[in-house]
Amino acid sequence: MYAIVEIAGQQFKVKKNDEIFVHRLEAEPGTKIEINDILLVDNDGKVSVGTPHVEGVKITGKVIEHVRGDKVVVFKKNRRKGYQKETGHRQNFSKVLIDNISLKGGTSKEKKAKKEEEVAE
Repeated sequence: MYAIVEIAGQQFKVKKNDEIFVHRLEAEPGTKIEINDILLVDNDGKVSVGTPHVEGVKITGKVIEHVRGDKVVVFKKNRRKGYQKETGHRQNFSKVLIDNISLKGGTSKEKKAKKEEEVAE
């Protein structure tokens, strides 16, 4: 089972126990998070596409740590003018572990069994 989710403006393909790097989140390390923007879910070949989001799916994760990415060097130069400028940038990321992808409603067989139990009562 995998899902396509949107976190901090970017889309990621996630599975259970995946570790992903997303743009820095405001959560502290060790905090559990819930992802609500789920665009697609594939459950053993049964694909659900959201319009715009899939309902009835819950994805939980945990912020492991905050890290910084590799340095990106920005170098500007105008030839024959003696102009050179070099700057750098390091992006802040959060490392997130995907704990669980669960269907809130369960399968249709489970739903039917619950309805039959409620009617029997």
